[in-house]
This record gives sequence, structure tokens and C-alpha cells, in this order.
Amino acid sequence: MRVLYTIGIWFYTFGIRLVAFFGHEKARQMVKGWNQWPGQVSKLSSDAPTAWFHAASLGEFEQARPVLEELRRRHPDYQVFVTFFSPSGYEVRKNYAQADAICYLPMDTPRNASRLLDAVKPSVVFFVKYEFWYNYLCMLRKRGIPTYIFSTIFRPNQYFFKWYGGWFRRQLKSSFAHLFVQNEESLRLLKGIGIGQCSLAGDTRFDRVHQIAEASESNDVVEKFLQGYDGKVLVGGSTWPPDEEIISHVRECNNGWFPGRIILAPHVISEEHLKQIESLFPDSVRYSVLAGMNGSTSKVLIIDNIGLLSKLYRYADVAYIGGGFGVGIHNILEAVTFGKPVFFGPNYKKFQEACDIIVRGGGWSIGIAKELEDELKQLVTAPEVFRKSSQACTDYMSENLGSTEKILSTIEI
Repeated sequence: MRVLYTIGIWFYTFGIRLVAFFGHEKARQMVKGWNQWPGQVSKLSSDAPTAWFHAASLGEFEQARPVLEELRRRHPDYQVFVTFFSPSGYEVRKNYAQADAICYLPMDTPRNASRLLDAVKPSVVFFVKYEFWYNYLCMLRKRGIPTYIFSTIFRPNQYFFKWYGGWFRRQLKSSFAHLFVQNEESLRLLKGIGIGQCSLAGDTRFDRVHQIAEASESNDVVEKFLQGYDGKVLVGGSTWPPDEEIISHVRECNNGWFPGRIILAPHVISEEHLKQIESLFPDSVRYSVLAGMNGSTSKVLIIDNIGLLSKLYRYADVAYIGGGFGVGIHNILEAVTFGKPVFFGPNYKKFQEACDIIVRGGGWSIGIAKELEDELKQLVTAPEVFRKSSQACTDYMSENLGSTEKILSTIEI
């Protein structure tokens, strides 16, 4: 089975190289990164122990950060090595100051795995959420390097739990010193296939967004936008065109109750997308433009840069989280940690926190504009409903902090 798996990796690698040759930007970045990893690894000292963290992309890296940073605080003698699979993670965090070396993960072939481990010589390894690279895991196991995975979720429809999943189950059982899962179902599924080295630790993103909220500072440009306004504010985070169209439609059709100020932080900040948003919201101003002005009468602020969103939810009364009409919603916890009720599209069921917050009364999934109109109107016009929803968010966050401590108190270093 491992041979078939490796053949599949070779075909996948060939596919990425092929589309990179024809100009696909993300594929081109990956191929370039694969060739550069030896130079990055050379920054590591051979005299110090190394903790290796691997995250697929930016979201998983944010889950890794609380564990990484606390481990570094507790064990200052350790150096930290970080790998990414996706350009959307590496390109944003390639200069992350808490890591001694950062690179793309070479594709999961036996040769690459052996070369990387020979060069890095990790003392301990952490994979985040869904990262199961079996040649790497096999090499780590053979070398006796303790390997952990955290903030992971398992579901009955995954191949581990199918009749044909025997080889994958064996790899899962033998590869990890411990598996830290997010929910009770994952724990039950793992124990059901004979994996005992697992425990419920929750999601480290709670710890991460709490850190962000605690360190959040005011933003002069946003405060300039809101100066003299004392009504409700809606922040749309990581929005896509379907999200923006729904917000625009409800705003146009309301009879005065809709939040009078909107801050939109689109997921894609291409010029084409920004112009689409401006056509939907003619009374908008871009963040970069407002930064150079004394003031503005605009009622919609478009965030045309990256890195600000998590700090902007502090200005919201309610938040709309994008992505729910595509592959899945983006991070709702960045808003929930500030006690902000959240709305999002229908594709949310793979996100435990979204399911939880709906049950608690702090969030709503909407499929059409009318649903957003009905739920949002009730929320912003009824103070008691708003108070209860906000408190539900605050309570949910408080009850789920501490994942980092559960993980670090269990691992052996």
C-alpha cells in the first residue's frame, strides 16, 4: 500500500510541476520553494535540539502558534523549524520571528523524507489538524522521533473508518506518540479502532484568538471612519462576492434598522474584486485612501490590505464571516472572542465551532438574503436578544480556552 501511496504522490507532484510550467502562480511558488528548502534548513544549528512544526496553510499555522510560542518560552534551548504545504501559509509567514527556519515541505516521497530528517534532525515533531504524510511519518517512526498531532478532527466518513482503511489505520496507530483531538466524536472514533494514545484537548485556535484579542490595539484609520458615529457597525470578514451581494441586498432593502456603518475585509484583495465591491457599495472608501484623508462621509470601509482583520472585530457590533457559499466558512472565532454575534453562509458543518455557536445562540447560518434580513433585524433591534447572543459568544470562548496547556502538559521533552 505504501508503494501505491508513493506513486500517487509522484503523480501529484508531476501535476503541480506541470501547471507551474504553464504559469499557475501558486504551483510555481511551491515548485520554487521545494528547491530552496536546503538553504533554509542550513540556518539551523546542529548543536541545539529542534522542534519541527508542520502546518498545511495559514489557518493551521495560527492553530500551531500558541503551542509553538509557549513551547519556546518553556524550553528556550530549543530551536524551531516550521514547514508549510501551501503558498497561502508560507508567503504570509515566511518571516515569522519565532521560527529559526521556515520552508515549504518537500513532497512526501521516501527520498525527500529521508533527506529532510537527515538535515533537520528534529527532537520532536508536531503536525497540525489534517496533516497525514505517510512517508514522513514512517521515517519519523523508524528513527524513534516522538511525533504528535493536535487540533485534529475525525469523522466517520474518513478513510480511516472505512472497510478499505486498514493500512491507514495502522499508520495512524503506529505513527503518533499522541493525538490531541477537538471533540468527543473524534475521541470515540479513534478508540473504536484501537487507538488509545489520544485525548480531548480542544482547538488551539481559541487560545490564539484570545491572545490576539488581549493584544488588540486601536486603529487610527478605522476610528477616523467611525468618528462621530454612535450606531451599529457590521464587520464582514474574509468575504467573497456572494457574501457581499447578500449584505448589499439586505442593506438596500431595509427600512432604517440596518447597521449604518460597514467594514468589509474581502478574502481576495485584487483590483478586480475591490472594484466589484465598490460597485455594490457606491458610498464606500478604501482603507488605503482614507489613510491619507482628513475624514470621510463614506459609510462603507473596504480593507484593501492583509493582516488587519482579526483586530477589526473589536469595532463590530455584529460580524458576517465569508466563505460559506464556497468551500467553507473562514475563522469565526476571531469575532466570537470579542463577544460579537456572527452570521455565515450554509457551508459550515465541517467547522465544529460554527455548529457549537449556532446551538448556543451566538451565530446564525443563512442561505438567502431574506434569512439574513430576518435574523439580523431581530438581533440589532432587540437589546435583550443582542445581549444574550453576545454573552453566548463570550461564554463559549471562556469554556474552550486552555488547549495549549493540555497539549504541553502531556508531551515529553
